[in-house]
Amino acid sequence: MHSHTLFLIFSFPVFGEDLRSSLYFVNASLQEVVFSSTTGALVPCPAAAVPPATLRWYLAIGEEIYDVPGIRHVHPNGTLQIYGFLPSSFSNLINDNTYYCTAENPSGKIRSQDLHIKAVFREPYTVRVADQRVMRGNTAVFKCIIPASVEEYVSVVSWEKDTVSLVSGPRYLITSTGALYILDVQSEDAVNIYRCTTRHRYTGETRQSNSARLLLSEPVDSAPVILDGFEWREVMVGHRVELPCKASGHPPPRYRWLRDNSPLESDSRYHQSVSGLLIEATRPSDAGSYVCEVWNSFGNAKVVGRLVVKQPLKAVVSPRKVRGSVGSQVSLFCSVTGSDEYEIAWYRNGEKIYQGINVRITGINNENLVMEGMAKSDGGAYQCFARNGKMSTQDLVQVVLEDGTPKILSAFSEKVVSPNEPISLVCHVKGTPLPSVTWTLDEDPVIKDSNHRMDRIITTEGHVLSYLNVSHTQVTDGGVYRCTCNNSAGSVSYQARINVRGPASIRPMKNVTAIAGRDTYIHCRIIGYPYYSIKWYKDSNLLPFNHRQRAFENNGTLKLSNVQNSDEGEYTCYVLVDPEKQIHRSVHVTVKVPPLIQHSDSQSASIGQRVFIPCVVISGDLPMSITWHKDGRPINASLGVTIDNIDFTSSLRISNLSEIHNGSYTCIARNEAAAVEHSIQLIVKVPPHFEVQPRDQDGIYGKSVILNCSAKGNPIPTIVWNHSKGAGVPQFQPIALNSGSRIQLLEKGSLLIKHVLEEDIYILNEKNENVLLWLYFGAVHVAGSSLTVNIISCITSLCVFLCFSFCSVPAMITSYPNTTRAEQGHMTEMSCTAHGEKPIKVRWEKESHIINPDMSRYVVTVKEVGDEIISTLQILHTVREDSGFFSCIAINSYGEDKGIIQLIVQDRPDPPEVEIREVKDRTIALRWTMGFDGNSPITGYDINYKNKSSSWASSQMTKDVSPQLNQATIIDLHPASTYNIRMFAKNQIGESRPSNELTITTDEAPPDGAPQDVQLEAISSQSIKVTWKPPLKHLQNGLIRSYQVCYREFGTGGSPQYNTINVDTTGDIETLTLDILKKYTQYEVRVQAANRAGIGPTSEEITITTLEDVPSRPPENVVTTATTPETISLSWSALSKEALNGMLLGYRVIYWANLPDGELGEIRNITTTKPSLELERLEKYTNYSIQVLAFTRAGDGVRSEQIYTRTKEDVPGPPAGVKAAASTSSVVFVSWLPPLKLNGIIRKYTVFCSNPYPTVISEFEAAPDVYFRRLTNLNQNWQYSIWVVAVTAAGRGNASEIITVEPQAKAPARILTFSGTVTTPWMRDIVLPCKAVGDPPPTIKWLKGNNGTPAPVSIDGRRSAHSNGSFVIRTVKAEDSGYYRCVASNNWGSDEIMLNLQVQVPPDQPRLTVTKTTTTSITLSWIPGDNGGSSIRGYILQYSEDNSEEWGSFSISPSERSYRLEKLKCGTWYKFTLTAQNAVGPGRISEIIEAKTHGKEPQFAKDHELFSSINSTRVELNLIGWNNGGCPIDSFTLEYRPVDTTKWTMVKRDSLTKNHILYDLQEATWYELQMRVGNSAGTAEKRVLFATLNVDGSEYYVLYYHTGSKSMSSQFSVWKHLLKLLNQQEFLDQTLLSNQHSLAEMLMSKNARTPDTVNKQQQTLRMHIDIPRAQLLIEERDTMETIDDRSTVLLTDNDFGETSKQKSSTVTHTVHYQSLSQATGPLVDVSDARPGTNPTARRTAKAGPATRSRYASQWTLNRPHPPVSSHTLTTDWRLPTPRATGSVDKESDSYSVSPSQDTGNSYMVSTKILSSKNKLGPGSSLWILWKANLIFEQCSHLHDPVCLVGGELVHLPPYLRMDFLLNRGAAPSGREATGQTCMDPQKSRMAKRPALLAPTPSETPSSALSSSGPPSREAVQQWQPGTSSALPQREPGDLAQAAKLSSSQESLLDSRGHLKQSNNPYTKSYTLV
Repeated sequence: MHSHTLFLIFSFPVFGEDLRSSLYFVNASLQEVVFSSTTGALVPCPAAAVPPATLRWYLAIGEEIYDVPGIRHVHPNGTLQIYGFLPSSFSNLINDNTYYCTAENPSGKIRSQDLHIKAVFREPYTVRVADQRVMRGNTAVFKCIIPASVEEYVSVVSWEKDTVSLVSGPRYLITSTGALYILDVQSEDAVNIYRCTTRHRYTGETRQSNSARLLLSEPVDSAPVILDGFEWREVMVGHRVELPCKASGHPPPRYRWLRDNSPLESDSRYHQSVSGLLIEATRPSDAGSYVCEVWNSFGNAKVVGRLVVKQPLKAVVSPRKVRGSVGSQVSLFCSVTGSDEYEIAWYRNGEKIYQGINVRITGINNENLVMEGMAKSDGGAYQCFARNGKMSTQDLVQVVLEDGTPKILSAFSEKVVSPNEPISLVCHVKGTPLPSVTWTLDEDPVIKDSNHRMDRIITTEGHVLSYLNVSHTQVTDGGVYRCTCNNSAGSVSYQARINVRGPASIRPMKNVTAIAGRDTYIHCRIIGYPYYSIKWYKDSNLLPFNHRQRAFENNGTLKLSNVQNSDEGEYTCYVLVDPEKQIHRSVHVTVKVPPLIQHSDSQSASIGQRVFIPCVVISGDLPMSITWHKDGRPINASLGVTIDNIDFTSSLRISNLSEIHNGSYTCIARNEAAAVEHSIQLIVKVPPHFEVQPRDQDGIYGKSVILNCSAKGNPIPTIVWNHSKGAGVPQFQPIALNSGSRIQLLEKGSLLIKHVLEEDIYILNEKNENVLLWLYFGAVHVAGSSLTVNIISCITSLCVFLCFSFCSVPAMITSYPNTTRAEQGHMTEMSCTAHGEKPIKVRWEKESHIINPDMSRYVVTVKEVGDEIISTLQILHTVREDSGFFSCIAINSYGEDKGIIQLIVQDRPDPPEVEIREVKDRTIALRWTMGFDGNSPITGYDINYKNKSSSWASSQMTKDVSPQLNQATIIDLHPASTYNIRMFAKNQIGESRPSNELTITTDEAPPDGAPQDVQLEAISSQSIKVTWKPPLKHLQNGLIRSYQVCYREFGTGGSPQYNTINVDTTGDIETLTLDILKKYTQYEVRVQAANRAGIGPTSEEITITTLEDVPSRPPENVVTTATTPETISLSWSALSKEALNGMLLGYRVIYWANLPDGELGEIRNITTTKPSLELERLEKYTNYSIQVLAFTRAGDGVRSEQIYTRTKEDVPGPPAGVKAAASTSSVVFVSWLPPLKLNGIIRKYTVFCSNPYPTVISEFEAAPDVYFRRLTNLNQNWQYSIWVVAVTAAGRGNASEIITVEPQAKAPARILTFSGTVTTPWMRDIVLPCKAVGDPPPTIKWLKGNNGTPAPVSIDGRRSAHSNGSFVIRTVKAEDSGYYRCVASNNWGSDEIMLNLQVQVPPDQPRLTVTKTTTTSITLSWIPGDNGGSSIRGYILQYSEDNSEEWGSFSISPSERSYRLEKLKCGTWYKFTLTAQNAVGPGRISEIIEAKTHGKEPQFAKDHELFSSINSTRVELNLIGWNNGGCPIDSFTLEYRPVDTTKWTMVKRDSLTKNHILYDLQEATWYELQMRVGNSAGTAEKRVLFATLNVDGSEYYVLYYHTGSKSMSSQFSVWKHLLKLLNQQEFLDQTLLSNQHSLAEMLMSKNARTPDTVNKQQQTLRMHIDIPRAQLLIEERDTMETIDDRSTVLLTDNDFGETSKQKSSTVTHTVHYQSLSQATGPLVDVSDARPGTNPTARRTAKAGPATRSRYASQWTLNRPHPPVSSHTLTTDWRLPTPRATGSVDKESDSYSVSPSQDTGNSYMVSTKILSSKNKLGPGSSLWILWKANLIFEQCSHLHDPVCLVGGELVHLPPYLRMDFLLNRGAAPSGREATGQTCMDPQKSRMAKRPALLAPTPSETPSSALSSSGPPSREAVQQWQPGTSSALPQREPGDLAQAAKLSSSQESLLDSRGHLKQSNNPYTKSYTLV
């Protein structure tokens, strides 16, 4: 039984953490407490505080409540208790009133919201149900009619039909309002009786109604009649509400809902149910006027009602933190939501705030509170209360007032500046309110101008930064700067000196007036700097000369403390500006003395006496004035006060003292120095006297009474009350007047008795009267006074009851039983006792009906016992209907009283109403509602349960469940199992019938078993394949829906956390590939199964190691050192395990020489297993490039960065050549070549000359860049030996060869230049030297060419010969390369040299190929091209995503021949180019090749059923059939529409779910559905047609077609026959198909690439023909360009198999190679490599077409095509039946249908043969297709013909879905013309195509057949025109529109179904045009 109702919504403290104390509400929304009068209520105060607060309770009128013993009590913890009471003791003041409580602590005081506390009585009431008239087939509505007096608290808990409880089901519905709906009423429903059971929410009483029946009639045409409706509904926002609307009528009426006169908008929250309109999660916008329109063909009706959506009020006060200062302004704003109508009241510390001088409350609803001039007492808790009717809310903030006096936080300091130097002075100050800042310089305000700027900034902390900026300081800007900060709370200042360099001087100083007794400061206003000292003098005396004087030399300030008159005089400031000069300036100080008033004490006197009050000013400068104030104001003349002023005195005289003279008198004295005041208190003594005297007063029991009493006097009198009970001499006793007690003393002395009680009555037993008196005595005392006072008193009498001379007692029921129990059929009696003034009459009533004692079943007896009367009611033979409330009513002349007795007639209980409270995996929690308990306490319950498949005989029973319980839990059940449950109730009378039977299935539990047979397989260095099987069946505990695969690194080094991947269930064996793992790392893997309930145990831990990979990082810390001229030592750090990715096999060092001419030496490598190595036999003094890598079994890892190291220097080798030639008889020229091996830097050359050898007669030195020497002063005809030596830092090298020369007078021509090779980059200028000597000087001639006869060189603008013999070529080109001969001759001889000119050019393009691809990487390899005469210096690899013009690039070492790009997108095409670089520059870019990372666009499994379920309005899609293609799915779009509309409904998701449900579909409607699923590889699309079912669940056969934007529908019953035909003939036997020798499948698909990916070229149609162990690719092209995702190679004439040529027709051949020469194993898929990856094909390829496709190596070859006969399928094509003997089907025959331009799809029929002997007769596949064609041709004669275009047919097998029904050839003639309604084939194909040739007369139709394959073992019947077996002859024009028969030239398969081996390794694939 509920004692009270609490609506608890918890809130949080509202004050910040920085507050030491806070106030808050713990249950801010508690607004009403309703309780039963028999139980009472405990109501905690919803307010709380930290530290703990004092909690008090008040009535809403503001009166603090008091304890009433046994009725009301406030506990120390603040809980208010209302005790249970009898109905006769009800008091509105206590039991139905509005309260609030307060909490108070140092933070302030808050009050709660108003809390209505209301008691509910146990009162008699009955509920009833009326009989209902209803027509058969209509709905009946029973309502439980509850009296209005208790309707608020009583609700319907159950309905019964013939004592059997009803539950909502298909035919019975119990609405939220308690009504019972019986749907589709039938005759048998009229034989039952129906009744309802109710329960009182607070008293717990249950009532059962009378029994009602259905009055059934047969259906008669009638207008609707409303059975159930509403006028008003209130609902809280977010809750659900039911708006009933139900009508009867025939025909059954229809319903329509309107809101605010508009049809309801579509909203998933609105559900039109059987009973009306159900609105889920109501919103404020749902409110309004609702109309339910009901109509049928005979009339209409409507229900009109208003829905009110209520929102909880919410108030928010802002700002949330309020900190202010005394005197500041505080503004608060209260924002209220939840209603537009409300009233706002403001409270401070629990007291209401009203408008005032300093308080403004503004706004439409008083939402703004502004308070000016806050005082310290104004701090505390501020609350905003918003009220709207019974709803209220509040919010509170705390206002903290601080001392807001300005405080300077930081400021500028003293400094020295130079002229024109800027300065910025800052004062950082805080204060509340924000202070203003002023600036002074030497006490004069700073004037703002262009040079002096002032500004301020408010910081985020609320501080003020005040700036003074001086842009160009002058000497006059020096001095003492002061910032003064002021606000209403006070003032503060700061000062410091700023010195500006310059000549010192003193500003003029103003004379100073000092106030005696105070401190005074005098400032020497010096400017300029530097100065040496500042001194003050007075009357030539250096200061200070006493303790009151202090001079501050640093800033020139003089302080005079406690100024005296002697301080007056002239003061001089002396400033020493240099050692020999000082300046000074004087100021005069005047001393003023303020007044001083002599102190006098307060005076007191009595009324009528005379008073004299003096005021004497004992010191102070004259003149002065003296004035008087009383109580702070000037004295009014009406007071009769005389004021006398004489010189320095003043006095007050009052001749006749009265009360008005009482107060404070202030004497104010003023002179030039100051104004002072002194106050004197005058006390006028007034004796106490009564203003209001107490009088006799009547009181009423339980009510309050006030004994008025007030007195006046001075001092204020104190009133004390005493009381005396009884008669005679009063015996007065003090009255306890404690806080919260029943008796309280009011403010002015009146006595309040809050609750007059019977126990307070004192009874005098005198003669013949009862006088009830309560006597009070009032005494008046003067507190705190020793004076004699008069005591006044009065005696009052108070009667407890309202009466005159005495009080009579009304009739009262003093004793009666609350409850009386009787067993059915027995006699019972009830008695009650009455008391009061006699005579007393007692009558009995039963539930407001007066009982007639004369009735046979009732007997009433009355007897007197003393002063009491006892009345007894007897009931003979009680029946169940006697249960109820009986009242005995006592009545006399003074009043009446009533006692209510409940009679309970006891019987066996009704069975409980059992319902499910909670279902878990192994438990079922029950909850039951007890029906009629038989009016006997339930002694227990029995729970009976069993497995659904078992009988009740084997059930289990739980007995004697406690009657105190209304719920229980059945344990130890098995998950996912179905049980039956029922219950019995027992009382002392007996056991009930069985309850309603429940059938419940337990929830699934997490699996108890782990997945089985978990196996691991490492498939790459970063991937592991995991396979497993489901757990054992009995351990699954439900349907396994997914698995969790957990993996982590094995061992201590890895992460302790598992990585988890969720996998949906797909079948008996599950597979998952773990990707992006660490390379060559051991992993442990566990698998867990999961169902709806959770995850089961893990499998056993299994470990595996990923495969090895190449190292991912280069060796680090590579250090190289040149140890000798021929060796370099290397060392490096060993690679970590994480970087090795495998077992280290060793390290590889790659190195090459960087030659002096810029070329690269041979690239070498050497391996080692140690992290160090010494490179030997190197070239001396040569710069080497060195790289180091680690390698594993998987290959070489990443190379380190190039390190350049030069070997050490050594002595050079001998010069490569020496020449010497005589120029004259005494001069010889010597020339030489540098050494071939320099071995260092050549420092110089030394030329030795000897005669005779080896005697050196002279040495000549030459610079290192000079290669010839002139030797003079030689002797003619002497023979000299000459040799040359090169010198490096290491010393002299070996000598050159020794040559001899002889100076001669007639010297023959000799050339000093050496023959050799000259190398130069192209486009440079080159000089070919030819230095010749001789006597006479020789002539020079240049020739070119070394083969045959050299020719003279050409001399032109680019080539010229110079006078010094050299030949110059400008902007050298490649064709300038060759041999050049220089010939020198004179009279005595000739000489010549040969120079080989080599021109270096950029390198040729490398040949780039793709060698490996993964989902995220592509590995490229290349073969370098010609290096252009210069070593390759490196490569530049460029790459780009397909369709992107943004290219990235990588620089690659010249020693690399492959490169792997990582972190690429999955399933994405990339373009690559490679460029080589040499000394000349970058060469030609390689061909663009393209490659795709692994993965493809999503695909939908062909054998997967898309539709899980279809009904009339809902379709569930099973999306598990979507395969991600190896790349994660990142987009999913679904669109659907009825085929006869153009509006699509779209669903968009970022990920793909396992299923999706389409709701709110139209019944019996065909829909078109299209899905687009995308990943990084692309987007896949799937389109289907489906039909919702009819309302009765049957299939719908109306077909739709869709072409373009037009739609039509047609009732087409023939389609039903076709389906039947197809279902009867199971022509797809999967077992036979798997063994046949036919094409496995013909699939039509668009190019998967979107229009954007092909640069919006017209897409081509492709048809893949899958054959075991081979693949063909047939393409239909509209242009000669090939756009294909697969590699192609060139064809030769041999590939065609025939050589006849004809220029009038062309055929396009595309060959697709896929490793067809394999003997076994699956095909190797090379489709991820684009054309161009076969470099061998380029060498023999002829030039392709002028315009090629964007993929460089996709070649198209044209050749003439000889016309051949082709099989043409016409509109009326037939296959003969019976067939000619021996005819068979060809394995490769296929019938292809040209698509229309509208659909963009291809359609075809595959001839699939079950065996080679199968005939094309009835039962064959093609026969079925032919029959289907016949059916559809017959359909064309119907009035509404049907075409099926696009999409799929739902119920057809995949291979038969619509493909054979479409576009069946050219327009027919005759009766077949009607079949052209949907599509005109003549107009259907607009693509450009080469013209077709008609067959020539010489052709035989068999040519087409013979080309299809080898002849069979049976003779092949040829197709002859005109025979019955032939296809109809068509005109050539028709042939152009007909479908073509495409076949290969020979069978690709042998008798075993294997690919035949032939000379051609490639499979031919033709597109026949």
